[in-house]
Amino acid sequence: MKKLILVTSPPACGKTYVSKQLAKALKHVVYLDKDTLICLSKQIFKIAGEEYNRSSQFFEDNIRNYEYDAIVALALEALDYDDIVLINAPFTREIRDKAYIDGLKNKLREKDVALVVIWIETAIEVCRQRMISRNSDRDSWKLSHWDEYIAGCNFNIPSTLDDPKIKDDLLIFENSSDAEFNESLRYTVNMLESN
Repeated sequence: MKKLILVTSPPACGKTYVSKQLAKALKHVVYLDKDTLICLSKQIFKIAGEEYNRSSQFFEDNIRNYEYDAIVALALEALDYDDIVLINAPFTREIRDKAYIDGLKNKLREKDVALVVIWIETAIEVCRQRMISRNSDRDSWKLSHWDEYIAGCNFNIPSTLDDPKIKDDLLIFENSSDAEFNESLRYTVNMLESN
């Protein structure tokens, strides 16, 4: 059965690295990264005369949801041509929104595609250190307002997505150390390829 894989977590948990390593390990996969759309978003900030701040109300009102709509539309189209599409994106609200997930599952059912959510679990301090190390302008506000930013993040596993009758609908990928990463990669690939 074809699969749409959402690799999700709060920022700096290692989504991009994990996503790329999974995409390399799996067969017949299309890799999509929502960050590819940032160049378009930056242009929207510029044209609107707004400060580039992906934590701002302007971003919330005018950009955020459209980035998700675009990446999911690309994924649905790609599933017509390959067996697995993997999206690297936080989906922080969407994976906790039953109506959103049910709507996505309905679209996927029409294409005979299963939804798999891979939740990356990483210690908060490890995330902060990774954010500092990657030195990206998208993290400037987050790092300078760390307590406020982290208070708005939900690091809890979205366990409501787990249907006990489906073995690979929610997979937890532990990623606070190299050893955790290696074991999680092996386990996740085995789970995804075993059916």
